[in-house]
Amino acid sequence: MIRKRSVSLHGHRTSFSLEDAFFNEIRDIADRRDVSLAYLLSEIDEQRPPDVNLSSAVRLFVLDDLKARL
Repeated sequence: MIRKRSVSLHGHRTSFSLEDAFFNEIRDIADRRDVSLAYLLSEIDEQRPPDVNLSSAVRLFVLDDLKARL
């Protein structure tokens, strides 16, 4: 199920929609890196191309992380 999530990035509230499986995985990645979820999402937001929305950028980040660990 896709759920809308809210987070503060760079001092501004924003929202993104993400399936539970992707949200759980991004939270696990933040835990493994010993950073907050907001910090990791800020990094993803800063690195994403301007034509890619945050939801898609998070999914691609999770996919890249999983592929790197295989």
